[in-house]
Amino acid sequence: MKLTVLAVLTILCYFGVPQISAIAVMSVDLGSEWMKVGIVSPGVPMEIALNVESKRKSPAVISFRDNIRLFGEDAAAIGVKYPQKSFSYLLDLLGKSIDHPLVKLYQKRFPYYNIVPDTERGTIRFKLDEETYFSPEELVAQILVKAKEFAEHGAQQPIKECVLTVPGYFNQVERKALLQAGELAGLKVLQLINDYTAVSLNYGIFRSKTFNETTQYVMFYDMGAYSTSAVLIGYQSIKTKERGYPETHPQATVLGVGFDRTLGGLEIQLRLRDYLGKKFNEMKKTKTDVFTNPRAMAKLFKEAGRVKNVLSANAEHIAQVEGLLDDKDFKLVVKREEMEDLCKDLFERVKGPVEIALKTAHLTMDVVSQVVLVGAGTRVPKVQEVLQKYVKQDLAKNLNTDEAATMGAVYRAAELSTGFKVAKFITKDAVIYPVQVTFERPTEEGSIKQVKRTLFSLMNPYPSKKIITFNKYTSDFSFNVNYAELDYLRPEEIRYLGSTNLSEFQLTGVSEALNKNSGKNVETKGIKAHFQMNESGLLNLLNVELIVEKTILPEDEEEGTLSKIGSTFSKLFGGEEKPAEEKPTPETPAEKPAEDKEDKPQEQPAEEKEPVKQDKEDAKPKNETQKNETDTVKDSKPKVGTFKEPIKSTEHVLTIHPLDKKQLAESAEKIRKLNKLEADIRRRETSMNNLESFVIDIQTKLDEEDYKAAGKAEEVAKIRQACDEVSNWLYEDGVDADTETYEKKLDELHSLTKELFSKVWEHRERPEAIKALDTMLNYSSNFLDNAKNLTKKANPQKDVYTDIEIETLHKLIVDTKQWKEKSVKEQDKLEKSDPIKLTVKMLMDKMAALDREVKYLVSKLKMWKPKKVEKPVTEKADNSSDSGKKEESRTTDTKDDVVIDVGGEEQEAEVTDGATDAKPVEDEHLEL
Repeated sequence: MKLTVLAVLTILCYFGVPQISAIAVMSVDLGSEWMKVGIVSPGVPMEIALNVESKRKSPAVISFRDNIRLFGEDAAAIGVKYPQKSFSYLLDLLGKSIDHPLVKLYQKRFPYYNIVPDTERGTIRFKLDEETYFSPEELVAQILVKAKEFAEHGAQQPIKECVLTVPGYFNQVERKALLQAGELAGLKVLQLINDYTAVSLNYGIFRSKTFNETTQYVMFYDMGAYSTSAVLIGYQSIKTKERGYPETHPQATVLGVGFDRTLGGLEIQLRLRDYLGKKFNEMKKTKTDVFTNPRAMAKLFKEAGRVKNVLSANAEHIAQVEGLLDDKDFKLVVKREEMEDLCKDLFERVKGPVEIALKTAHLTMDVVSQVVLVGAGTRVPKVQEVLQKYVKQDLAKNLNTDEAATMGAVYRAAELSTGFKVAKFITKDAVIYPVQVTFERPTEEGSIKQVKRTLFSLMNPYPSKKIITFNKYTSDFSFNVNYAELDYLRPEEIRYLGSTNLSEFQLTGVSEALNKNSGKNVETKGIKAHFQMNESGLLNLLNVELIVEKTILPEDEEEGTLSKIGSTFSKLFGGEEKPAEEKPTPETPAEKPAEDKEDKPQEQPAEEKEPVKQDKEDAKPKNETQKNETDTVKDSKPKVGTFKEPIKSTEHVLTIHPLDKKQLAESAEKIRKLNKLEADIRRRETSMNNLESFVIDIQTKLDEEDYKAAGKAEEVAKIRQACDEVSNWLYEDGVDADTETYEKKLDELHSLTKELFSKVWEHRERPEAIKALDTMLNYSSNFLDNAKNLTKKANPQKDVYTDIEIETLHKLIVDTKQWKEKSVKEQDKLEKSDPIKLTVKMLMDKMAALDREVKYLVSKLKMWKPKKVEKPVTEKADNSSDSGKKEESRTTDTKDDVVIDVGGEEQEAEVTDGATDAKPVEDEHLEL
């Protein structure tokens, strides 16, 4: 897989930017049950970050017990014993009120949680104890903090930027809540990408070469733990001109989406859990009802999940739990048919998302070339059977169902990051909740009329911008933004969406703006509100402005010109300039108002540009302008200028309020304290483990011959005694010691054993260091013998080195040999326990001195150029009229390849003097 990624995806790092200390980016596929983390870092194009257990996915679970916070597998294990202190399936609780249907369903599924309302924001909180509360945003943020740790460990550098996957059915409130969770985790969220869009991107980058101008339709069917979705994607190659020249890029367009928020593996697991609990009660092993015991239900839930997975590949399996309730064991044979009977109504809903996806895309299954399975829930045989019967084609299983969304999101993260370049792959998402603007307007009869205008319709591609024009208002007014008709959804899905009213916008300063831009030849074009649906699927009001057009007559323009001239003369002759009134600058209209379609939104390109109005004469050549000055009387057409006046807008949120600055700061501080507490606990455990392992290591090494010989008897005995004391202390009083105590005792042992360890290391490494010095001496001697032939005395034509340089190297070699022989003899006379006289550092210093001297001489040889040789002028007899003329002297071009043998390795230096008009003499090749 990695080789294929490298073949398809080219990611180039900008290593030449020194101010960028960390350019790695990450993606997080935060599902309801599992979490996967992807990373892109220099040298690793796309990879899954491993957790502490070296696994590629982690349970999205967090638990609290005895001031200890745990994640993943550890938190899930705590959840079996203390289910009320372990939190999971949190994603669908973001942005929900206490009376929301999904919150009610969550309380029904997991009755042991204490969920209370947050009256300040209108959302919910988990009550851990009398003083500790956590909002869903805070819990999700802490899981993202752990994801960040996994990514940084895999990339070996800090990471701040990420792309988060989000269920495609998430509404505006849920998306904002997830963004705030990322902010609390200390992450810069580059984009929220819909999970099915990330999957389609991952699918497309490996098949981009197969796409052409003809659209290929592929459906992705994703059944996860909590929900199910089906999306119809159109793949094709399109031509763009973003850089000024045509380019062809692959594109994936979301054409149709269908989903079921409560159809998933979790519901199957819950029904199997309740079935096992019912069977246990029927066995009457105890008088206590198993459904009243949270710990027993948590055990059954875990076992139901295991049995469900096994039954996907086997016809039957044994469910068993030791000590389920009142120390009574439970064991039961469960058949696949029994599980399918429990979930018969669920399997009838399998085809629902496909029907909605085709309906919203206005297509049929005939055009779909493939139905690709995604998500662990699609491994259930009955799901595949029902789905295949409906789509009437084989189901494709050629996609990594666990990691496809993660890898697609990390590709997008690399594209958005400034530290990487990726092959461009365009994605066009689609709006699945239509958005409309509603406002009230008085009629001619005096009544109030409510007007609705669709802003973003169903399957409207985004990111995109829209403009809606209000041209009947002369004073301050307000309008609402809410969801439009949702008839294509099931009634349950509409209830799960929550409040359909999003925001109310109050516009102020309208009458002032109109009065400021009134007068003759002025026509109001209405108040325009600019909306944007960005890459994350969030709706924003960018700005509101009043648009007016003013007709400028020729005489007005002439009068304006004379006024400017008069102002200039008054400046020249010391007149005081009066302050000019500020007027809006005229601009060309950015869009053409629709006269017959009042208050209707107009689509605007993603990159809207509004060029400034310029006179036509300014755009003409100078000579042409001068020529046309004589025709100004004839050319008397009025000019129209467009003016814009900003209007202030205030938003009032009509749904769950996001965390304000104060609440964000309080939540961030709460998470910071938990992070610090966890870091302190980790540091204490690490220091204790380091001390314990060091004591064991010393006690083992003291029995080795090398350590016995290197230490004096009293020294070894002192170290043994210290180790025994620390070991006894660790298993008695040291169990509850703090971090500083562990680290202090470790430092004391390091100081006590430093000299002994140093001696052992010196005795082990010295022989290799001596061999290395001997090799360097041999190389230097060989080089010296060859270099002696490159002096002026030995070879006048090859006078590379001076006598002093040769003598300096010779003396260094002789002194080093003498020092080595003397030092080795002195060291050999000593006992291994005596202080070291010949250290490895001394030997390395001598080698470094030789190396510097030889490198200097080699560099000089490479830079040396032979002197130019001039031949005497020759005269030749000539029978022609030019006889007696002298031939001009010519310089020769010398080119020498000088090869010096240094310890058996050849180093070549090619030297050319650069003469171009010379007759070269025969090349010389000197072998020394």
